Amino acid sequence: MSDLLLHPEHAREPRQDAFGDVANPIGLDGVEFIEYATARPQALGQVLEMMGFQPVARHRSREVLLYRQGTLNVVVNAHQLEGLGSEVPALCAVALRVRDARAAYRYVLDRGAWEVPTHPEAMELNIPAIHGVGGTRIYLVDRWREFSIYDVDFVPIPGAERHPPAVAGLHFFGIVQYIGTDRSADWIAFYSELFGTELIPDEQRFGIMPAGKLLRAPATEPAQRFMLQLVEAPPDSLDAQESLQRIGLGVPDVLAAVRALKARGIEFVETEATHTGQRGALTKTYLGNVVFELVHSEPPAAAKARK
Repeated sequence: MSDLLLHPEHAREPRQDAFGDVANPIGLDGVEFIEYATARPQALGQVLEMMGFQPVARHRSREVLLYRQGTLNVVVNAHQLEGLGSEVPALCAVALRVRDARAAYRYVLDRGAWEVPTHPEAMELNIPAIHGVGGTRIYLVDRWREFSIYDVDFVPIPGAERHPPAVAGLHFFGIVQYIGTDRSADWIAFYSELFGTELIPDEQRFGIMPAGKLLRAPATEPAQRFMLQLVEAPPDSLDAQESLQRIGLGVPDVLAAVRALKARGIEFVETEATHTGQRGALTKTYLGNVVFELVHSEPPAAAKARK
């Protein structure tokens, strides 16, 4: 394991994992939410609404909004997070569903993950988190079934539908991460050791943006598995900043989804190199940094109705 990503002083002898499942060491079961940080929450909200998301709840004590459609949750954080609260929105966090957040937290810290100190206020949950790429956070959430984190930390917006349906079957497919030159091995080891991801063969690709290495995350429910795409900067790149770059959204029919989203005002990239097809599509970049990739994928089984 590269000491560029993990604390070598935290190294441990191999042992049976806390959950008895070597293939899924922390009981991972999909993504609970994706979080953006921005000083322009209304502008980002308009883009999200064009993509089919609806604001459903406000945080009790912070300038944070929850947007939702179908099984997708996006949090818009207008608090000035360190280095991420600029006018250009940034993907700043991913929340992973796990069987037991505290046990999962101990597991990843034992293997060298860097802990993020949390400072919950009164009436707020203390959600454990570790450092991800480029100053982002990876949260570990175990309250996502009948009783969820939103029932504690958020207040429903009056009159808003709590579970608006997804446009054209949109569901979470994966996330694209930009990394430095020759850093693929480091990040593959990071995700594999902490979360049990597996490397997908280079000849197996999805969508229309096939660059980089693909990792598949395990899940208790197979339908909740998701992808991580690692894209290295070119060797001669002057800007090799590492970051979470875009969200991949699965759709059962790409062309139907593109038509539905165009009707809502979303524009797509149409060039000789990148254009809409049955395999996928790429939206234009909004607000300097917000882009969504559509990938042909059958939707996961419908989530159980929440409280």
